Amino acid sequence: MSDVISVVLPDGSSRELPAGATTRTLAESIGPRLASDAVIGVVDGVEVDLNVPLAEGSTVEIVTASSDRGLHTIRHSTAHVMAQAILDLYPGAQLAIGPPIEFGFYYDVELPDAATFNDDDLERIEARMAEIVEADQAFVRHELSAADATAFFADEPYKAEIIERVIIGAVSGEDAGEIGGDDSISYYSNGDGFRDMCTGPHVPSTGKLAHFKLQSVAGAYWRGDVTRPMLQRIYGTAWDSKKALRTHLQMLAEAEKRDHRRLAAELDLVSWPDELGPGLAVWHPKGALIRKIMEDYSRDRHEHGGYDFVVSPHIAKSVLWETSGHLDFYADGMYPPMEMDGATYYPKPMNCPFHVMIFRSRQRSYRELPLRMFELGAVYRYELSGAVHGLMRSRGFTQDDSHIFTTQEDIQSELASLLDFVLSVLRAFGFDHFQAKLSTRPREKSVGEDALWDEATEGLRAALETQGLDYIVDEGGGAFYGPKIDVDVKDAIGRSWQLSTIQLDFNLPERFDLEYVANDGGRKRPVMIHRALMGSIERFFGVLIEHYAGAFPAWLAPIQVRVLPVADVHQDYADSVVAHLREAGFRADTVGAVEPLGKRVRNGKVEKLPYVLVVGGDDVANETIGVNRRGEDKPERDVTVASFIESLRAEVAEKR
Repeated sequence: MSDVISVVLPDGSSRELPAGATTRTLAESIGPRLASDAVIGVVDGVEVDLNVPLAEGSTVEIVTASSDRGLHTIRHSTAHVMAQAILDLYPGAQLAIGPPIEFGFYYDVELPDAATFNDDDLERIEARMAEIVEADQAFVRHELSAADATAFFADEPYKAEIIERVIIGAVSGEDAGEIGGDDSISYYSNGDGFRDMCTGPHVPSTGKLAHFKLQSVAGAYWRGDVTRPMLQRIYGTAWDSKKALRTHLQMLAEAEKRDHRRLAAELDLVSWPDELGPGLAVWHPKGALIRKIMEDYSRDRHEHGGYDFVVSPHIAKSVLWETSGHLDFYADGMYPPMEMDGATYYPKPMNCPFHVMIFRSRQRSYRELPLRMFELGAVYRYELSGAVHGLMRSRGFTQDDSHIFTTQEDIQSELASLLDFVLSVLRAFGFDHFQAKLSTRPREKSVGEDALWDEATEGLRAALETQGLDYIVDEGGGAFYGPKIDVDVKDAIGRSWQLSTIQLDFNLPERFDLEYVANDGGRKRPVMIHRALMGSIERFFGVLIEHYAGAFPAWLAPIQVRVLPVADVHQDYADSVVAHLREAGFRADTVGAVEPLGKRVRNGKVEKLPYVLVVGGDDVANETIGVNRRGEDKPERDVTVASFIESLRAEVAEKR
């Protein structure tokens, strides 16, 4: 056996190392800074601990703490430290699962006697975690057969259930991420006897996990099943540096100020009365007015964008959902059925089958394609009450839903046009930073011919590249019925929101036997494209509230201008200014001198009005106004009403 091995680095270069070398050895050979920053390795595409020996010819990547993979590992490892601290502080607690998530991690725990955690408990757990980090305990990987693991974890019912699912061959994706799958069960140990079932990899030791914060506790049913035990879920965040943690916590504090539920109440936009049930909102006049403006803009863009408007009912017989496949694949997300007139009806969770019915209502010709249908359609989805979150995740909402039926030959041009349309609308609402994800054909189950998948996927890719969008490829991440693009936007404080989707569908045209008459007189199957632009009106509105912190641009603001007379004697002039503004098409009101002027100006700022105009004696004499612009401390004096209207008209038209 040779005393030296050669490994390949990501740039294609080779490096010689002593036999038995690990990824840690490789990092040390490159430099002390890299060795200090390294958390795991990726060997021949597989993530491994730093102490795993390398083989001759392996391709090796060193993952550092600040990378996405590194942060994922840090958060996964920190979840273990939190679990260890909980078991130390709460004897008899049982661990369920503890995965990393975006920006952090959580762990589901069952406490003895159905006890619950509170904020003081989080402080205690954090303090114990800090001690474990200070001890710099090594993470050590172990492997057992499934049979041996059953005995090893016999006293941990949730872990035992996961192992049992592996043994019977029914392991879920979530479980596989916890323990590995197949017949091998892996677990990690550290410190004085702590062990947790997990595939890893992990950071070398707890000393690399100093930058974390526990954030909240919530209830979570085991496996999301309301018939199973209610567990305690503790959420936390973890980062690679003190600065990164501080920046994230500052962003969270800003996000809390922007919480759309709080701002919706303060600005009198939307509310969620208990009498309606979880996930169902009522829109107040100001909120409904903004919604109308949003919907009117959407309708106008679609009308001039070559779409046909359609309308569909809120319920349909079960046969529709059986044919579409929703009752096979989506029944858990649907509201319970209603029995009427000898038939079973379901509230609709999606609009697409109705649009298919419109296409199928008569014979179609290739001359009609692409046929673009658009509907602001209300849908109803049974979200678990714990998952409901204001407007962001509702049980009843309105989708700005489009379905395009096109020929295979027109796929690429239609996709390019669709993406351009989507981005132009998003930009109008103030979003300029986009990140896209292209999801390709699943490796296992899918429908449709290879050539159709390839052409559709390349059409999506070409559309992204034509727009110059940054995008990632999720290989195998598409739905079984077609590839798709998801478009994320970044808001004013840097958070990403997944809003728009362009999804090809080779399944529904097959299920409903859709056809059109081709130019050679033969019958062909159309390709169907699902396109959600805002996603849902409700969620998009919630994102807008948080993006603008409630300070909507003038074109969206429910009240664009407020006119304040300095004293009662100036009220008639204030009314005349409001009349001019309304005649010009603006939303304006006046508040009389029932309170001091300073307080009324402050109230306008609290309401986040774009403009507050003040009129006094000089203004009455000279037919002018004083303009207080939102965000500016110094008012502009002696502005003519005509010049203000001209300026505001340009601002609204340009959607600044």
